[in-house]
Amino acid sequence: MKRTEYPVAIRELIAQLRQMPGVGPRSAERIALWIVQARNEQPAGIARAIASTRDTIRPCLQCGFFATADLCEICADDSRARELLCVVEQPTDILPLEKTSAFRGRYHSLGGRISPLDRVAPEDLRIASLVERVEKEAPSEIIFALAADVEGEATTNYLVALLKKYPVTLTRIAHGLPAGGGLESADELTLSRALAGRTRL
Repeated sequence: MKRTEYPVAIRELIAQLRQMPGVGPRSAERIALWIVQARNEQPAGIARAIASTRDTIRPCLQCGFFATADLCEICADDSRARELLCVVEQPTDILPLEKTSAFRGRYHSLGGRISPLDRVAPEDLRIASLVERVEKEAPSEIIFALAADVEGEATTNYLVALLKKYPVTLTRIAHGLPAGGGLESADELTLSRALAGRTRL
């Protein structure tokens, strides 16, 4: 006896939804059925928002963050400190830093990190444009805010070697214990970095 399945259109929708990060088979099925059964215009509104976002959002030509024009709001803001440049891996790394309100400089997203195992070489990243910005904007300090893992360290070390010939101070964000965290929950690398990055009281 042939097993009953959803119509082809619904199966195709489920298959497409499953390609989204964090959406498994059951979640994809539930979302697809909600779209089909919704009695209001919400699904159509979501579809319009997706299409509009795809059509209007582009990478900022300067830092790589999300923008609707050539420059994002951060790069177009003349009140930002031009002498400070923070280097991050991905555009999504900029927002957590912005939410702290502790940094008023500018950013540069590399679009990833050097990873031989994933076949990501320096030329695959936005490193050439970083060097161009250093030569053109002449920042006084470059802050590296990359991940504290092997690939993040390798990328940071590569960039430091590349940029140390310029008259600019090269720093990295401190790595230590999270606020409210205890020693018992910290790994050895975090503890060693917390000790190395200690400050005078």
